Amino acid sequence: MLVLNLGCSQGHRFEGWFGSADDFESQQGRGLVACPVCASSEVQRLPSAPRLNVAKLREDRTPAAPQPDERRQLQQAALQAVRQMLAKTEDVGERFAEEARRIHYGESEERAIRGRASRDDALALAEEGIKIIALPEPLKSTLQ
Repeated sequence: MLVLNLGCSQGHRFEGWFGSADDFESQQGRGLVACPVCASSEVQRLPSAPRLNVAKLREDRTPAAPQPDERRQLQQAALQAVRQMLAKTEDVGERFAEEARRIHYGESEERAIRGRASRDDALALAEEGIKIIALPEPLKSTLQ
C-alpha cells in the first residue's frame, strides 16, 4: 500500500492510499482522484517524507482505545451535533444548489440550509465561491 500526500487546486491537502504509484497515475488520468473537501479533480502529488518502519516507536505512541464510558460520551456528543444541525438548518431538499446561490447573491434571506446536490452542482458552487460542506445524509427516523 502506498500512502501519498495530495493537494487540490483550491489548496486543500489530503492523503490518498493506492496500490502503487502506477495505480495513482492511472486513477488520476481517468479523473477518479478528487479532493474530499471541494471535489476538485485537479489533484497533484505533494512532496512527502518516506514512511519508516518504526513499529516499536509507534507502539509507544498509539493511543488506547476509548473506554466504554468515553465511547458512549463521544457517541452522545456526535449525536447531539447532528441533532443541532438538523434543528438549526432549513431542509431545502433538491433545491439546495439553487437556494445556496440565491442566498449568496442576496436574492434570498441569509440562513443556514441543508439539502442535496449533485457532484456537478457542488463543483459549480465551489467555483462560484459559495462555501458548502458535504456531509452524509442523516437517517430519516428519529435519532435515539
